[in-house]
Amino acid sequence: MKLGIGIGWRPEIAAEVEALTGIDWVEAVAENLCADHLPGSLVRLRERGVTVVPHGVSLGLGGADRPDAGRLAGLAARAELLGTPLVTEHIAFVRAGGPLTATPRLEAGHLLPVPRTWDALEVLCENVRIAQDSLPVPLALENIAALISWPDEELTEGQFLAELVERTGVRLLIDVANLHTNHVNRGEDPAKALDELPVEAIAYVHVAGGVEKDGVWHDTHAHPVTAPVLDVLAELRSRVDPPGVLLERDDAFPPGAELAAELETIRVTLRAAAPASGAGNSRGAGAAAGKPAAPGARDRTAVAQTALLSSLVAGTPAPEGFDHRRLRVQSRALAAKRADVVSKVAPELPQILGDGYRAAFLDYARARPMSGGYRRDALDFAERILISGGLADPVAQRRLTHWWEDRSGPRPPRRTARLVRAARAVLVGK
Repeated sequence: MKLGIGIGWRPEIAAEVEALTGIDWVEAVAENLCADHLPGSLVRLRERGVTVVPHGVSLGLGGADRPDAGRLAGLAARAELLGTPLVTEHIAFVRAGGPLTATPRLEAGHLLPVPRTWDALEVLCENVRIAQDSLPVPLALENIAALISWPDEELTEGQFLAELVERTGVRLLIDVANLHTNHVNRGEDPAKALDELPVEAIAYVHVAGGVEKDGVWHDTHAHPVTAPVLDVLAELRSRVDPPGVLLERDDAFPPGAELAAELETIRVTLRAAAPASGAGNSRGAGAAAGKPAAPGARDRTAVAQTALLSSLVAGTPAPEGFDHRRLRVQSRALAAKRADVVSKVAPELPQILGDGYRAAFLDYARARPMSGGYRRDALDFAERILISGGLADPVAQRRLTHWWEDRSGPRPPRRTARLVRAARAVLVGK
C-alpha cells in the first residue's frame, strides 16, 4: 500500500491543503470528524483521488482499561465513511482510575507514555487485538514523544515495538520527530531504536516541528521541522523506503508557500538518503525474546498509571523513581494544553474573560483534574468562576452566565430565546 507524500489536514489550513500540488494523501484527526458526513474540503480532496486516513487520539490503547466500545465504533464509522485503507492511533494512555483501582476517573487530555515493561506490553497487545477485531481496516500505531521516563523499564523502545508487532501483527506509524524528542528528553538513540524495530512493518511516517527550551524538547507541531528531525528521517530512509511520509502541523499555521517548502525539503531528504540499489536492511536486529506477563498485569498497570496521572493532574505525591523536575514540567504542559484546547472548543470564554482567561484557567486546572472531555471541562471552568464570586465586570458576568446556561441545560435554548437575549444585550450595550 503506497501512500506517497502527505500532510495533516486541519480545518484552519483546509484551503491551503487543497491548493498544494503533489499531495497524494492527507491525515485527519478522527475525533474532529463527524461519523456521518465530511467537511466539504475533504469531500473535494477525495473526489480528486486523495486518500484520507483518520488518525485517532482518544482510544488510549496503552491504558489499563480495555478499549471503549463506543470509541471503537466511532473510529470504525469514520473509516467506513472515508473509504480509507487503514486507521491509526497511538501507543499511549490518556486516562486512568475508575473501577480497576476504585478511584475517580482522571483524563490526561494528552498522550502519556506507557512503561516499557512486560506487564504493559501484555495489556497493550490485548487492547490492540480488541481494536483490530472492531475495525474494518488494518490498524497502525504511533510511537509518542515523552517528557518523562518510567523507572525500571525492561525493554528499549525498539524492542517494545518489535514485540508488539510480533504478537499482534499491527502496523507501525513511526514519528521521527518523536524519536528526536525522546533522544533529547530521555537520552535514547534514534538510530538504535530504528535498528531494533521491524522497519518492514512501517505503514507510514510522521515528520513535525518542535522547539527546545531549558534542555527539554517540546513536540509542539507549531514550529518548522528542524535539521535534527530531518536527520532521523534520513536514518530511517537509509533502512527502508516507507510507504508514506506525512508533514504534521497543528498550530501557528504558516502560509501555504511555507508548507509547500517544508514538503519539498522532506522529498529532498528522502531522495538523498535512499540507499544504493540492493543496499539497506529490511529489519534491524535486537528484538527482545518473548516473555509472558505474570497474572494481574492489567491491575498492576492500572495502579501504576493512576498513581502517575494523579500526580500530574491532581497534585498527589510523585510515584517512587520518577524525576520530580520532569514531572513538574509535564504537569505544567498538561495544564497549558487544557487551556489551549478549551480556548478552541469554547472560544467565547477567552473573549469574555479577556487577558485574564489563561491565568484563571490554570488556577482552575490546579484544583480540578479533568474527568470528562474538553467541552465538559469548559462548562466546569465557567461554573467554578460563577460559583466562586463571578466577575467584577457586570457585562462579562452576564455574558458568562448566559453562555453557561445555554450549554449546561438538557437542550440548547430555542432560537427565539437566543434572538431576544441578543437584542437585549445590544440595548444594554453588551
